[in-house]
Amino acid sequence: MADVQIDDGIIKILSLEVQDSKAAAVLAEYPQVRWAEITRKAVKIGLGYLKGGERA
Repeated sequence: MADVQIDDGIIKILSLEVQDSKAAAVLAEYPQVRWAEITRKAVKIGLGYLKGGERA
């Protein structure tokens, strides 16, 4: 389980592990120095789904 914190509107995720071999293969095609940037963008796009809020 990842440690998730929200600090002044910034979401901080520590020790996040994502088991997705297809995504890992695509990411591996890029230079390692870009992995953090690409992953941050992918997570930001995914977090767009949260903008609808909690729906019961």
